[in-house]
Amino acid sequence: MFVARGVKTDHKDLIHDVAFDYYGTRMATCSSDQTVRVWELDAQEGNWNCTASWKAHSGSVWKVTWANPEYGQVIATCSFDRTAAVWEEVVGEGSIGDRISATHWVKRTTLVDSRTSVTDVKFAPRYLGLVLATCSADGFVRIYEAPDVMNLTQWSLQYEIPVKLSCSCIAWNPTYPRHFAPMIAVGTDDSTVDVPKVMIYEFNENLRRWNRIESLKDITDPVNDLSFAPNLGRSHHLLGVATKDLKVVSLEPSMVEDENQVPSSNKVTIRTIAQCPDHNSTVWRVAWNVTGTILASSGDDGCVRLWKGNYMGNWRCVSILRGDGTQANAEPTSAAASATSPVGSFGNSRFMKLGAAAALKQDVVWH
Repeated sequence: MFVARGVKTDHKDLIHDVAFDYYGTRMATCSSDQTVRVWELDAQEGNWNCTASWKAHSGSVWKVTWANPEYGQVIATCSFDRTAAVWEEVVGEGSIGDRISATHWVKRTTLVDSRTSVTDVKFAPRYLGLVLATCSADGFVRIYEAPDVMNLTQWSLQYEIPVKLSCSCIAWNPTYPRHFAPMIAVGTDDSTVDVPKVMIYEFNENLRRWNRIESLKDITDPVNDLSFAPNLGRSHHLLGVATKDLKVVSLEPSMVEDENQVPSSNKVTIRTIAQCPDHNSTVWRVAWNVTGTILASSGDDGCVRLWKGNYMGNWRCVSILRGDGTQANAEPTSAAASATSPVGSFGNSRFMKLGAAAALKQDVVWH
């Protein structure tokens, strides 16, 4: 059951992004008013209280993201002003309006390599270290690393990947690299026909560079957001894609025979396993739960929808939350998927008696 609470943000313009920290008890928002605000959850009251607010850029702030708490309270932002910035919370007197706070946020570095608007910024999974990826409208993905996690003023540009298309969003694959090579997906909002809208890059450890291994040719509309599902044992990856509608894509790497090696496939088998048009409008954001079993999407219809796939590969909208906080019943129609059998679909599942086992006259030896 959803419990929705409104938050009066006091942003003076459109809010472009909302990001929760690792524990879900802190939240950051960014806006076209050039500011970033940090919020903290009051566990007893259930309210969100603003603990910091500052002007972060000289243009609209598109995205905000949290680093893993192992590296402290660190966020990164990107903006129309052609820069990305890294901020760290430090102990010391700060202010929010007419109130005094015990901490404040300090800009540690400004990344100025982009020649156009920086459209997305994401921290890498923790096992890769303190690594940050940005993508820009100039058609480049740039990957930075902080060599000393105790000194966040120093960031070095490790890789500059030429995508050659205006980049709108980026996503890291969070899967641990013991089983799969590091992977990122890049989306573009380029409206040119016959241009791939999602590119998949994989890191080649031997060559020490990122190679494009595949493009998603089934997606022909501009892409607004991407999100890899956490992988807790699947042999393939799941990628949620927000475009004119919602799509769920399966990426299955080719495996190597030696179990001690990381599969560096240079090839993945791609299938669109679900196309979910229920929003009936543009989808702007997608996000997975921690186990990678439920996908949330939001669109221009003013609703957040939760999607879940069953064992047969059928995906269905299982819950809807309207923008005003009220819950709606999920429509009976299910998403188009690779398997379309009516038996096994969510909400229409049927169990049939296929046989019976008679009572046994002797003990069963269990192995």
